[in-house]
Amino acid sequence: MSGVAGVYSKNSSAKEYIYYMLYALQHRGQESAGIACYNNGLIDYHKSQGLVNDVFPKDIMERLAGNIAIGHVRMAAKDEGLDYPYLQPIVAGYRQGALGIVHDGHISNAPQLKEDLQNQGYMFQSFLDTEVIATLLAKNTKENIEQSILDTVKMLKGSYSIIVMANESLYAIRDFYGIKPLSIGKLNDKYLVASETCAFDSIGAEFVRDVDPGEIIRINENGIEVVQKGDPSRRKLGVFEMVYIARPDSYIDGKSIYSVRRNAGKILAQESPVDADLVVGAPDSGISFAIGYAEESGIKYTEGIIKNRYVGRTFIQPTQEMRELAVRIKLNPLREYIEGKRIVLVDDSIVRGTTMKRTVKMLRDVGVKEIHLRIGSPMVKYSSNLVMNTPTKAELIAANHTKDEIRDIIGADSLEFISTDGLYKALGGREFTEACFTGVFPEGTI
Repeated sequence: MSGVAGVYSKNSSAKEYIYYMLYALQHRGQESAGIACYNNGLIDYHKSQGLVNDVFPKDIMERLAGNIAIGHVRMAAKDEGLDYPYLQPIVAGYRQGALGIVHDGHISNAPQLKEDLQNQGYMFQSFLDTEVIATLLAKNTKENIEQSILDTVKMLKGSYSIIVMANESLYAIRDFYGIKPLSIGKLNDKYLVASETCAFDSIGAEFVRDVDPGEIIRINENGIEVVQKGDPSRRKLGVFEMVYIARPDSYIDGKSIYSVRRNAGKILAQESPVDADLVVGAPDSGISFAIGYAEESGIKYTEGIIKNRYVGRTFIQPTQEMRELAVRIKLNPLREYIEGKRIVLVDDSIVRGTTMKRTVKMLRDVGVKEIHLRIGSPMVKYSSNLVMNTPTKAELIAANHTKDEIRDIIGADSLEFISTDGLYKALGGREFTEACFTGVFPEGTI
């Protein structure tokens, strides 16, 4: 899981805008950040471990220059390291100059593509799918970079939102099913591309449109042009973008993330009512669901848990030890409001169960009388890297235990998940990739 952004500016610098767009996308990855700028055929870049604000101090920002820029925030997959070779953007030379690329997603056939390239003499510095794509782009360039993009995309299986800068242009590329999100915005003379629309809001830009599934867009001095037409009817957006990954204030493929989660909470209250005193949302991603549950049930909503906002998402920490430490310092209960109460604790999902187990224990320790868990997504039973870097099946608590067993492991008084039909009702359709719930993958992605 990552966040990607791109800026094309006709007459001014792009670096300041890419910086603030990455800031807005920080929730999609807190391990590293990178920016590359295209300036008169040359590419300068900087990338490092850490948050956007830490990676780009004043002296680095002053050095970067150019009217085209791409950026990336990153969460590490289980087979990636935390050191420099694993960071994005990737910059490579090709027949006509230099190109830069950022990528969010998972290329399922990357190992095979990489092996073929290695057999041809190409060398690699990382396990990144992005480096494989960059190498293919450089290798396939015969007539021009656009033909290389077209040829390369035909070779890729999996999920991807890709932004490439080359030949005085910015290219936005979305996978065949639109599993990963990608949108276009505009601010004065600048065209913008980003994983989520909240990146446009952060700089006062307007949303133009989403990139369609399978579409390739070119942006340059002529504006927005379609290189390869997409097909909205093929859309299979990753459902976890809607229930967990995206910021509540974003819109993806025309759907309000906040509204979807709030509606899911209302449906969850209809499907799984309970007699309780308070509804509490697990911060931050469970809050929208909890508000909907409270509205539908008539049970009072309260902010019963305070989040330390300087701690990143515990699920996307790369090791179990780091996840457990993050949980201990991340959340703190408001004892005076919840002590002795029967609460409905609402969250977006249960993956490993580690965070929820510790949260329930924390609430028990401050005297909460009853804890009834209500979850805004179905049980996560299958490992799928198409949407986010999920744990192996052995690590997924729902893949190895029944609902009642999970309830007992976590220590709750009751546990219910939204039904698949209920979630799709909240989503307003079934055009989503749901492999993590059903084990069914879109054709040609694996």
